Amino acid sequence: MFKFIYSFIFTTVIITSQAFAESSLPQPLTTQKILFGSCSHQDKAMPILNAINKEKADLFIFLGDNVYGDTENMSHLANKYTLLGNNAGIKTLLENTPAIAIWDDHDYGENDAGGEYPQKEASRKLMLDFWNEPKNSARYTRKDGIYTSYMYGENNQKVHVIMPDLRWNREKLNSVGKEKYFTERKPKNMGPYSPSKNPTASMLGETQWQWLEAELQKPAKIKVIASSLQLLPEFTGWESWANFPHDRNRLMSLIKKHKINGVIIISGDTHWGELSKVTNDLDYPLWEVTSSGLTEEWKEVSPNKHRVGKYTHKVNYGELLINWQQTDPTITLSLKDVKGDIFTQQTLTISEISPYKKNH
Repeated sequence: MFKFIYSFIFTTVIITSQAFAESSLPQPLTTQKILFGSCSHQDKAMPILNAINKEKADLFIFLGDNVYGDTENMSHLANKYTLLGNNAGIKTLLENTPAIAIWDDHDYGENDAGGEYPQKEASRKLMLDFWNEPKNSARYTRKDGIYTSYMYGENNQKVHVIMPDLRWNREKLNSVGKEKYFTERKPKNMGPYSPSKNPTASMLGETQWQWLEAELQKPAKIKVIASSLQLLPEFTGWESWANFPHDRNRLMSLIKKHKINGVIIISGDTHWGELSKVTNDLDYPLWEVTSSGLTEEWKEVSPNKHRVGKYTHKVNYGELLINWQQTDPTITLSLKDVKGDIFTQQTLTISEISPYKKNH
């Protein structure tokens, strides 16, 4: 199985990891296997890692809540990363599989935290050190977050993984209040938040938006937006892109404006797993695979009118399997259980998500 070219892509500079240095490709790729997941509590057993490690994937993407820090004490946060790193399954994964990571609220530092979290600089260093980020990486010093992207493969077999930071710049959430939550929302398996009343409120901030717009336009057959929060589900009351409709709408508009082919979304956070599909106001269907969690489970699954197939509230991980051998290459999106068995799956072709006649 092909070992990915492993590089950190920024707007003006490419920094290549020594561990996975770029090399020439003697043969075109046949398949690429990307696994992903989120929500791994450092104090809990992770039997699902046995199945993940048997997969021998080309890449594993950690989508956030990779530890449950929830503290402003950096010694406590550092100890939690140590516990995660001492997990035998995590050790095996990191020794044998290239891994990349973005954070969500709990490893950022506090439940549902945004730009106001006071220890984000110190937390950033702990997080990037743990995931072996190159010391000269812009992620350590960028003023507005740890967002980044990675390009894998060559020529007509490029996969571009784009990882926005939804924490560093995020504006205040709009809460409905305890009474309304307990009387109206909780009985419907919905959370305590509502869409921001500020029509231009953002999780990303303008500088990151400019970066994201540029990233979307880089040539690649498949563009994976690795989001720590759900993007397509329109409203659950929990944290999601739906709470910042300006951000969600802006992304959809950029895809159309720049005629960006091949976008697929993967996400975490929810403590349940599902596939979602949106077709309205777009020129091709957008698919999202939500995988959560590696240890965490949530029985009160929220409604989602965009859900395709069944959901799971058991531990799970996601798979994106690309078969380049086909004339029209296929992309199989799957969610798998603790034993590695598939419980929901969708296969699409690159042509189905590439209506624009350009190399994106």
